[in-house]
Amino acid sequence: MTLLAPASPSVDHDTVAATPVLELHVPTALDRLRRLRAVLPATAVHYAVKANPHPALLRALAEAGASFDVASPAEVRACLAAGARPDDLIYSNPIKLRADIVESASLGVSLFVVDSPEETHKVAEAAPGAAVLCRIVTSGDGSDWPLSRKYGCSTGEAVDILRLADSLGLDPAGISFHVGSQQRDPSAWDAPVEASSRVFATLRDAGLRPWLLDLGGGFPAAHEGPGGTSAPELGAYGAAIRGSLRTHFGRRVPRTVIEPGRSVVADAGRLVTSVVAVVHRGGTRWVYLDAGVFTGLVETLDEAIRYRLETDASGPTGPCVLAGPTCDSADVLYEEQPVWLPLSLAEGDHVVLNSAGAYTTCYSTVGFNGFAPLPTELMT
Repeated sequence: MTLLAPASPSVDHDTVAATPVLELHVPTALDRLRRLRAVLPATAVHYAVKANPHPALLRALAEAGASFDVASPAEVRACLAAGARPDDLIYSNPIKLRADIVESASLGVSLFVVDSPEETHKVAEAAPGAAVLCRIVTSGDGSDWPLSRKYGCSTGEAVDILRLADSLGLDPAGISFHVGSQQRDPSAWDAPVEASSRVFATLRDAGLRPWLLDLGGGFPAAHEGPGGTSAPELGAYGAAIRGSLRTHFGRRVPRTVIEPGRSVVADAGRLVTSVVAVVHRGGTRWVYLDAGVFTGLVETLDEAIRYRLETDASGPTGPCVLAGPTCDSADVLYEEQPVWLPLSLAEGDHVVLNSAGAYTTCYSTVGFNGFAPLPTELMT
């Protein structure tokens, strides 16, 4: 697969800071927020802080009226410091330390996600009277980064969990789900929306009053798809989701929220790297960068997320394996599907990974192998 994009004039040895560095353009993230609101105008947007928690980004999103999806007390505090209110936060991690629930509740968080009876009891004890969403499982089909393995329960279990929540004095607010990150199929929301509607109907028949449906994230960024394809436009996702809500809930559509992370901030960032070495091994060209799996590029594992590349080298291109700088053998970005880069590429040249604003700096290690965490430079 060819991932090489035309060279950018901004990729310049003399102007780029020391590498690796994530260049973050906050106005682009704000534009993505506006576009999501436009395609789902009746749905609240809760930015997934885990995608990129940079304080300047959080402040700008809070000032623009965004709400937030958090998964730890540290993220709660970061959002409050950025200007968010506790009511703007959904604590979406289904499995939580008891102490973290207590601390988050003390900070004003009142809406938590669960997916098991055990966690429901824990929330009832640690945050009495809180509201809970129950996360149901999805297939993850159509996504580049599925999220169906670790969390989620069946619809029947969700009914039981929310009825248990009610009996424990919690507010059984409704259902949450996630269709998988970088979801390329706008129809992927239909099955979990239909399943959620059945849970709502059963609970309503039992006298409960669920009121919130969390549609999760999954909205795509401009990453390469199979065969170099791109994901559909955001408008297709909005139309599909609105249609599913009308079809399955009719006139009783609950309040809805989404929790985008990648689709807000990925395209707002570019990771600028330098070539450490170009080595030929058994007839295969290996290009080693000064950023890799342990320096923010975890999502290249299994070659799941494929970043669009550009470089300041020129001339004819050829295939190569792309690898990171550490001595760990897992630090290989693309090998099964080689990337095409200029044959003239040499030590010191720059390679830029585009749409890298999400899940990079936050995934970077604190110093594995002595390599520093990935820094951020704000761009104007």
